[in-house]
Amino acid sequence: MASSTLASTPFLPSLPGPNHTRLSLRFPARRLPVAASAAPKGAAASEAARERRRFLERYGLNPDDFEEDAEPDPREERRRERRMRRSGRGEEEAAVAPARPVERRETHKMLQVLAGKVRRRKLLSPKDRNVRPMMEVVRGAAFDILQSAGGSPASLKPGLWLDLYSGTGSVGIEAMSRGCSEAHFVELDPWVISEVLKPNLDCTGFLDTSHIHMLRVENFLDNAEKSKGRYPSFDYISVTPPYVEVNYSTLLDQLARSPLVGEDCFILVEYPLKTDMPESCGKLIKIADRKFGRTNLLIYGPTWSEKKKGRILR
Repeated sequence: MASSTLASTPFLPSLPGPNHTRLSLRFPARRLPVAASAAPKGAAASEAARERRRFLERYGLNPDDFEEDAEPDPREERRRERRMRRSGRGEEEAAVAPARPVERRETHKMLQVLAGKVRRRKLLSPKDRNVRPMMEVVRGAAFDILQSAGGSPASLKPGLWLDLYSGTGSVGIEAMSRGCSEAHFVELDPWVISEVLKPNLDCTGFLDTSHIHMLRVENFLDNAEKSKGRYPSFDYISVTPPYVEVNYSTLLDQLARSPLVGEDCFILVEYPLKTDMPESCGKLIKIADRKFGRTNLLIYGPTWSEKKKGRILR
């Protein structure tokens, strides 16, 4: 009876009849040869699977050895996903998935104020390269030019400073140390603001005379253009952006029509080599353009500073 049953079963090739000793031999996993056209569906498929397991167990075989490489039913997978979404378990499992470790950012004190009230005060800067402070030699040259153009070589002509792409705030802090009464800092990175910029303003004593704007420079300029009078006009504007993340032509066009630029404003721009820069920015003319290695320093100023242009450019 067992032999005839076994021979007529479509799931397996012929097997020896059962005996009283349970077989312990494990066969390598393999897919059962069932023709695709004859594959049962729905409830019939489930019943066939149960019958197959009972048959294998009767002959001392482990059903899992014959089932583990079977292809999953795509319809069952879709049903499972829908059940997961309805129960909310899918979102929960995604929420508890291990997040990628966030690289810890650190600071060091490699910068210092060059001149003025807080000369030689050390400033924080990030160790990573996400923020690129202006080199001290460039910063020193920039303020020498501005002081000479303003007619006061020993100090900076008083006024309001706007530090775009401020990062560490070293340029705006240098300006307040040398005579500016107030500075506005525009910086997008919240970590830089909380861990670098604010501590630098606090340690130099300029936090109370500073305003920090946490947004993109382009948005800050757009807001100022759309709502004239919201911000004051500035006497000095520094532009020290990440080289590869800014279009200088577009940025200078924004500044040229911006109400932030005062009548006697000086605009300080740091830019990379092989970059074409305009000879003017609105009503302001180029009064200096110097090279420091792979960095260029360009300064636009009011027309009355043109008479000093020859002396400044030497």
